Amino acid sequence: MGTLADLAAQRFGTDTEVAEVEAGPGRDVLAALLSHRTHRRFLADPVAEDTLNLLYACALSAPAKSDLQQSAIIRVQDPGKRAAIAELMPEMGWIGTCPVFLLFCGDSRRIRKLCQLREHEFANDHLDAFLNAAVDTALVMQNFITAAEAAGLGCCPISVVRNHIDQIAEITNLPDHVFPLAGMCLGHPAHPGFTSTRLPPAMIVHTDQYDDSQLPEQIDAYDHRRDGIYTIPPEKQRMTAEYGRSDFYGWSEDKTRQVSVRERDDLAAYLRRHGFCLD
Repeated sequence: MGTLADLAAQRFGTDTEVAEVEAGPGRDVLAALLSHRTHRRFLADPVAEDTLNLLYACALSAPAKSDLQQSAIIRVQDPGKRAAIAELMPEMGWIGTCPVFLLFCGDSRRIRKLCQLREHEFANDHLDAFLNAAVDTALVMQNFITAAEAAGLGCCPISVVRNHIDQIAEITNLPDHVFPLAGMCLGHPAHPGFTSTRLPPAMIVHTDQYDDSQLPEQIDAYDHRRDGIYTIPPEKQRMTAEYGRSDFYGWSEDKTRQVSVRERDDLAAYLRRHGFCLD
């Protein structure tokens, strides 16, 4: 497996100074986090129910804002519902073929119903109510991924469910104040996958104040470092009709082309229709 520094270097594509930790369960967790890989190809083997129950328990052990626990997990088992969701995203065939498909949802409904039950006002009906549920759910989802990988399973989060938020909500009968944050494919990996080269800590971690004054130089170095590990093939270049083909097509060119296309214009409208105040 190598040292933690070896794993960090593999993650960032460059030597990264990190502490070494004595062998044991703690080091195994650190090594697993540094070695995280997303999986989109799965064996047909089912995931045991008691394993799923363990993953749920680990997921729901995540931190929660003020202990409000504002998340919900929907397991989509009905073949018709699975097929309907998969048809919305045909470019992601793994949604229809993975052994387990879950929907991680922000849930502000439960605490509001409890306020009615206990005859208290829900006084914080503004943007923060949505953010709290979204962050709680993201933490639950990350705990689920970490637990799944520790159990020898692989995951693929699906944010594209928000591109089809009304249809997803209808298929899974989501009530007001509940919204899909992401889908999740789960199963036994059919392929070891690969380590995605990340932006280095020097670009992400700031001291005392935000500083991106070195961004042009840093991103150029990252683009070339990442390209040296994996070159995006010419046929994978996005939107060539609009932007042409680039002789050098790095991560930043790919991602800025990606976000130049508008998506999810209906997200805020969906949230408002389902009871959220976003002011």
